[in-house]
Amino acid sequence: MRVLSLLCLAAAAACAPVTGGSGAAPTGDGAALFVANKFGNSLSKIDLASGEEVARVDSCANPHELATSPDGAHVALACYGGTSVDVFRASDLSRVKRIELGENARPHGIVWHANGDLYASAEGRRSILWVRDPLSESAETFEFSTGQEGTHMLAVAPDARHAWTVDMGSKTVTLVDLLTRRAPRSVEVGVEPEGIDLAPDGKTLWVSARGSDKAFALDPQTLEVRHEVATGDFPLRLAIRPQGDVAVTSNMADGSLTVIDLAAARAVRTIAVSGREEAKTRQQVTIVWSEDGERIYVAETGSDTIAEVDFASGRVLRRLATGDGGDGLAIVG
Repeated sequence: MRVLSLLCLAAAAACAPVTGGSGAAPTGDGAALFVANKFGNSLSKIDLASGEEVARVDSCANPHELATSPDGAHVALACYGGTSVDVFRASDLSRVKRIELGENARPHGIVWHANGDLYASAEGRRSILWVRDPLSESAETFEFSTGQEGTHMLAVAPDARHAWTVDMGSKTVTLVDLLTRRAPRSVEVGVEPEGIDLAPDGKTLWVSARGSDKAFALDPQTLEVRHEVATGDFPLRLAIRPQGDVAVTSNMADGSLTVIDLAAARAVRTIAVSGREEAKTRQQVTIVWSEDGERIYVAETGSDTIAEVDFASGRVLRRLATGDGGDGLAIVG
């Protein structure tokens, strides 16, 4: 890995192609759900038409978050128990590349941007890693320090000029400028902020703080808190619907999803995925939307299942079996 000066990073970033937001394109072969099984050290592929797991392969130790390439051909896996991002072919889950991020990296959050580059948080290094042109033999890696403890999840702007992290140990949200020499900016937001997502228009950053039972709407540049919204109990994750109208938080302690109207900045619905007692064993964590915004997939790590939730009705349509400790989720198609 090459860790360059911020001046060199700015020059490299300025040359990077800039397009719209992130997200995978349909493959034409039917939608598939990819699951990082953090206890089983494996990666699963589930065919969403049949609900069947069609492939499972060994992965790195303790894999957590996933991201799919813009063309839907590859899946990148953050190896939280190690130091790499591993890339797999989506069609057959064959590993095609291992990208080393440095000693004690412990990558967790990961974004495969529409510009083709990968971004990952390195909790052990208190930094963000930007991997330029990750599938090429000449891939370059640049590192940006957050200076905060527990740099966990991240979001990246549609134009790839800025990134944001939630830093659980420091109780902060950090803004990193990917183009200039400006020092990162960090502010305290709630207790143990963990969930994060950026509105599709880039104008509002949403963060959920699991120790506060709240979601916060922030100005992306100043990090000023504009709104606070009460959620369910222990909101680990927050995900904005692709259509940009609502967000949901995944509330681990009560097994629910809180639906937040983003324009009004208020909670409008609660979806019961399980319940408080059942939640103790299901251990609800990561959430991901289908691209049409009609389904929410909810990882239940303790029961090795993924709940498929119909957003309109709030009903759990089915539970999909996965490997041991299914956590990180990504969809292609």
